[in-house]
Amino acid sequence: MTLAKNFTDWLWLKLLCLTIIATLIFEHSQLDVRISELFYSNGHWSLEKGAQPYAFIFYDFPKLLLILLAIYLLTVLILKYRQHSNATFSINTPRFDRFLIPLSVREISYLLIVLIVVPTVIATLKSFTHVSCPNNLSLFNGDLPYLNLWQNIVAMTPAKCFPAAHASAGFSLYGLAFLPTLQKHRYKIFAIVTILGWTMGLYKMLFGDHFFSHTLVSMLLSWTLACALASILFKRAATKGVTL
Repeated sequence: MTLAKNFTDWLWLKLLCLTIIATLIFEHSQLDVRISELFYSNGHWSLEKGAQPYAFIFYDFPKLLLILLAIYLLTVLILKYRQHSNATFSINTPRFDRFLIPLSVREISYLLIVLIVVPTVIATLKSFTHVSCPNNLSLFNGDLPYLNLWQNIVAMTPAKCFPAAHASAGFSLYGLAFLPTLQKHRYKIFAIVTILGWTMGLYKMLFGDHFFSHTLVSMLLSWTLACALASILFKRAATKGVTL
């Protein structure tokens, strides 16, 4: 089983270019500010930070589900690996079979890597960009001036809001769309994951924790990373004639 021919070939590079273009467009326009003004009125944001049950529904619960998914995938990976390497163990595993997803070891490994790499890369970028959140800015009754990306990096402002890390956890599920086994459901997966990621991102925008571009760039970068990793792992397997 292989990934559709040429689907990921150089697509990751096109996505990376699109990510850079989107960043430059928003950095040299007032689009972010105008969009955030829709959620800010009379000195107050549309939603109070930490307000319940919204914080649980859109922040804590999605994070918990993704952590549980990673633990589940790791458990399945270990079980599948033991089945392949230990014939005695495989005889005693029928009771576990109903809990195992019909994915190969390589596909499960890829999903785990994407779930870890995407949020990690984006969280690392936040520590270098020093971009302020809207609610930190004087434009929205905060203390910091509104600066572009380069100015924030040079000034090393005490903020870490770009790209959006919370939304990236949801966008990391783009990895599902690149699995050969789920190839026929690719576009449905893209749509569902995009809605999930933007729901998580919009929640943070409602109380000024992120600009629109923070979530947009997080989405594009997550897509880029998932695509690049798929092109490495699955294309290499196809080249070597490995059954996925």
